Amino acid sequence: MSTESKSEKRKQSLYFPESMLVEIQQEATRLQRSLSWVVQRAWKVARDEVKKMPGSTEP
Repeated sequence: MSTESKSEKRKQSLYFPESMLVEIQQEATRLQRSLSWVVQRAWKVARDEVKKMPGSTEP
């Protein structure tokens, strides 16, 4: 089993407002981590809150 199959990686472009990107970069520098790491950790922390948001087709 390769390490790729354990955690598949693929390139994806994401677009952020400039001010948000600067803030994420500052946190990445402070934590000595990559932008990708910071965004992935932020998603893991926030995903339960995001799932509570109603979808655009929900009443």
